[in-house]
Amino acid sequence: MEGLCATQEQLHTFHSIDREVFSRMVINLMRDPAECLIIVAAWLWLEQMGYPNIIVFMPSLSDAVVDLLANEMALALSSLTTTTAALPSFMPGTSALMSRTISADLFHRNRFTAVAGIKSFLTTVCSRAFSDILQSICPLARNGSGQLVIPGFPHPVFGNLTVSSSASRGRNGNVLVPPPTTEVWGWDPNSSGASEDDKTLFLTFSRGFPVTKEEVTELFTRKYGEGSVVSVLMQENVAAAGGGDQQQPLFARMVMRSVVVVDEVLNGERIAKFRINGKHIWARKYERREQAAAPTPPPV
Repeated sequence: MEGLCATQEQLHTFHSIDREVFSRMVINLMRDPAECLIIVAAWLWLEQMGYPNIIVFMPSLSDAVVDLLANEMALALSSLTTTTAALPSFMPGTSALMSRTISADLFHRNRFTAVAGIKSFLTTVCSRAFSDILQSICPLARNGSGQLVIPGFPHPVFGNLTVSSSASRGRNGNVLVPPPTTEVWGWDPNSSGASEDDKTLFLTFSRGFPVTKEEVTELFTRKYGEGSVVSVLMQENVAAAGGGDQQQPLFARMVMRSVVVVDEVLNGERIAKFRINGKHIWARKYERREQAAAPTPPPV
């Protein structure tokens, strides 16, 4: 298990540039710590998704330019809080540094992938690598459990964030709770790291046009590839359509292989419409309150 541990020193060394940039943002630029955590996590997520690493250039940039880049990212992240189409907000500073065009629309079109990925970097990297910096700027913001309380969390999009400078270490005060190594160093959008809810779609059907589980599986497998559908749970205990003997489910819950596939299905829209055998299917992101009592779907 020791091979899967990372000492605080190793973590700080690996993320030394990230720590320097975060420190400049919260101390020199006096930006909101919660916002800065999310911004750095978003930059790390972009790098993991194949975009150039721009953090590595920031130590040589002026505070004014770093502030500009942070403002661009903050604006782009605001598109994650709305279900309406984002404005094509060009990010000139970020694009110039990457030598690649990027806009806020990227985050809107990949909303659920972005949320899951940024959340992962927040909890597995930023909360650990920046804990001492956060403690130095929020020395009195410690709750009874020894964890820092960061104003701005729980966040409406990214949820809660636990930051501890002592509880997460071993007896020698140096070893972190042993996570899988990949959790500390990066994030795989196709891994099982995202929760089942993150990867779940809510489907609705038209009354009088019954859709079967097999049709749902066939449709989405054909469009998004073999293995894209993990499981489908059709509505249970349904009333017969039109007073007849045949029961017709009006909704279903479908778990996809990854949150990336969820974004592919929705394509930046709140609701996506599909058709199979002359019958319509509407898909939207599943939210826990929509079917709180539903059991876990069986594998397809």
